[in-house]
Amino acid sequence: MGKLNLYQMKKVEIIVRGEDLDFVLDLLEKAGVKGYTIIHNLSGKGSHGFHEGHLLFNEEDVLDMVISVMPEEKVEAILEGLTPFFNKHSGVVFVSDVQVSRLEKFKNG
Repeated sequence: MGKLNLYQMKKVEIIVRGEDLDFVLDLLEKAGVKGYTIIHNLSGKGSHGFHEGHLLFNEEDVLDMVISVMPEEKVEAILEGLTPFFNKHSGVVFVSDVQVSRLEKFKNG
């Protein structure tokens, strides 16, 4: 049996308030990102203190995370779009190196 080939990519994790989720998804679509995962209702502690997830009546005041894997050349466009956004809104972005086994799932063409 052959060895599984792995390819270098970037993982981008973006945490924003629920009311700002559509902005992030639109940014990813316009940058040509092929897919993403959304995790709703995050809980955690940051510079603004503890944030409780799972609010019953207000989906816009929760924190959501969008996770996507993409070629390195797409990351710059994402960061350029997020820079002015984060100057006016709360949130954070993490970029890390990852390896993927099915390159066709993440690259166009």
